[in-house]
Amino acid sequence: MSTRAATAKVSYNWHLRMRMAERGMFATSDLVPLLAERGVVLSREQVYRLVAKVPQRVSLTVLAALCDALGVSPAELVEPVRAERKAAPAKPASARAAVADIRPRRARVARTE
Repeated sequence: MSTRAATAKVSYNWHLRMRMAERGMFATSDLVPLLAERGVVLSREQVYRLVAKVPQRVSLTVLAALCDALGVSPAELVEPVRAERKAAPAKPASARAAVADIRPRRARVARTE
């Protein structure tokens, strides 16, 4: 019986809302002019999504502007998280064959007259 190696899932925590609160900024719209001063023009809705949700992608320009506006480093906004996942052991071939034996088979209907 063989076993698979453990795999790691890498994720991250997004701390923008916390860093804003530490500076007394509780409205997402407070960030719009600060970013605009640094050449990053985003709508209120875009900034809201940056603050309220965990973004899947952030450009380096936006990240640099956020860091400069809040006086933080990228590590204070993005916290990498690594979670080890243990892979399930592979089933032996005989177990796979046993499953095939219990699968239903198509019935044949024969008419009797």
